[in-house]
Amino acid sequence: MGNQLFQEARRFVEMAKSANPSELDTVVEKAKNALSSAYANSTVAEQAQLQQMQQELDQIQ
Repeated sequence: MGNQLFQEARRFVEMAKSANPSELDTVVEKAKNALSSAYANSTVAEQAQLQQMQQELDQIQ
């Protein structure tokens, strides 16, 4: 159900938001890759949400 890549991107962003400092770089990189993959295969509404997730990710770096 739904866009699998979008759901994966959301999951990785949530993981990055709660990651330990020692894991942060790795999780952020995975989240960025997931966001990029999801963006190309998303609806306009999903793309807007993905952009918001990208902004959240940028704030925790």
